[in-house]
Amino acid sequence: MDNVYNETTEPQAKPSRRPFGCTLRHLRGWRLPIKALQAILSLLAVICEEIVEGCIKCGGLYFFEFTSCSAFLLSLLILCVYCTDVYETFGEDKVQTV
Repeated sequence: MDNVYNETTEPQAKPSRRPFGCTLRHLRGWRLPIKALQAILSLLAVICEEIVEGCIKCGGLYFFEFTSCSAFLLSLLILCVYCTDVYETFGEDKVQTV
């Protein structure tokens, strides 16, 4: 007797084999080098700030430390979101909202 029932589920597609889920699909052209340069320069600013051993009025130095460290961490976050599978996982609308 022939099998009258067909398979009702589709076979699962194999996941793509990208190392660490890296993709450059969302940062093309000049955007990727600019974001990488931004991360490098903000890290350099953090390092230069840490070299200062003493200061008389340190309020500006502390503000510079805060802004350069924040810029470094945010630029790394942007690179991680746009260059990994996180962008597809959360969706474009949620990434744009954040």
